Formats: sequence, structure tokens, C-alpha cells
Amino acid sequence: MKVIIIEDEKPSARRLQRMLLQLNLEVETMLHSVEASIQWFQENTHPDLIFLDIQLSDGLSFEIFDAVTIQSAIIFTTAYDEYALKAFKLNSIDYLLKPIDEDDLIQAVDKFKMRIPKQEQVVLNFNDIKNLLVNPLDRSYKKRFSVQVGQHLKLINSDDVECFYSENKGTYVHTQNGRNYLLNTTLDQLENDLEPETFFRVNRKFIININAIGDMLNFTNSRLEIKLKSFRGDQVIVARERVKTFKDWLV
Repeated sequence: MKVIIIEDEKPSARRLQRMLLQLNLEVETMLHSVEASIQWFQENTHPDLIFLDIQLSDGLSFEIFDAVTIQSAIIFTTAYDEYALKAFKLNSIDYLLKPIDEDDLIQAVDKFKMRIPKQEQVVLNFNDIKNLLVNPLDRSYKKRFSVQVGQHLKLINSDDVECFYSENKGTYVHTQNGRNYLLNTTLDQLENDLEPETFFRVNRKFIININAIGDMLNFTNSRLEIKLKSFRGDQVIVARERVKTFKDWLV
């Protein structure tokens, strides 16, 4: 099977390559930009499968398909939230949410392999996806959360939240006044309910409010440490594969 990776973050591309090697899939080449990808497709036999990032260093990867007719199967790798990814489901396109989970990768590859004997050809229509990503539809996000305090229910406004975090299989909200409350939800569910311009998931354990950042420090292995204004629990570290997206989010 011929496989290529198109990903502008080279550490992420190498990590995915190592994960695929463990599944006995050898990556023929890794491309890092729209321009390089167009040139490669014009000069080479197209692969069976492409792992494709949406946002590349020189534009959206959909621009590749405006220049070249691609017959390959595609598994998208993306940091966009599930709301935007609804368009992928409409187009019967597989996707992996960054940072890529090993089990999710195995399922996506198995799904692709099951389709091979049927010789199915998917007509790639990216209009819905492009419209959602470039001109996202208006949607409402959660403005407040209810928590139980003894026999009482308390409402917490999203503006009062410093961060959400997971601990001991529970999900907690930490407020500006230094209080912590247990929530009846998960970080995965919260990530889709929060205003993306205000909240960012820095790793598997923390979602932070941009207005609660007190300081940012360089950390080991090209990561960042975030100092929140009142939170004094575990260190808040931006995962290495999320640093670039985090820096873009800041501005």
C-alpha cells in the first residue's frame, strides 16, 4: 500500500509516520505545504491513502485539489472541533482529531482497508467543509454551567472560569475566585461547547481561558508552561503538538 503524509508540522508528521510503521504501513514521503504537494502529485503516481492536514503553512490543503485531480483515499488530520467536522461526515470522509490517538488511527486504517476490496471510489466534494472552515456558521456556546454544592445548585458564568481540568476520573471547573467544582461532563464534551476564541485545550487534562493566563514560559521538549492567575494545582503544559496552534490562537 502506498501512503503519504501531508502535514506542515514536521514533529507531528514524524510521530504519525512512527505510528503507521507500527501498523506495518510504510510512508513513501512527507510533504509540508500546498505548493510542494501540488508539484509532487503532478510528478508522481498518486498513493492509495493520504493523511492530510487541513491547515498547511501556505494555505488550506483543499487548494491542492483545485490544482490536481486526486483519486486517493483521504484521512484528514485536524485540530478543528467536532462542529466543523460535521461536514466531513456528510462527505463520507474519515478524520483524526489531533493529537492523534493510537486507537483512533487503527480504526481509521481498518475502515480504509475494508473498503479496498470493494474498489469504492469516493467523489470528493469539499464545498461544505471549506464553507464551514472559512466562513463558519453562527452557533451558540455555553455561557454558564451548573454545579452541585451540597443540596444546592450553583450557576457559574463562563467568564468566571479560569480553566477546566480532569483529575481522578472527574472533570472540574476552577473559577477566578480560586474555587473548584465537580462537573457532570467530560473535557471532550466541554471542548465542543466552549467559545473557541476564549477557551483552548492545551493538553488532554486542561482547557484554559485566555483571559486567565498570567504568564507563559518555555518548557522542555519545545513545550510551553502556562501560569494561570489563581490556579495552583498541577502544572499546565501546552502539549508539543499543540504549541503552534496555541500560538496562533493567542493572536
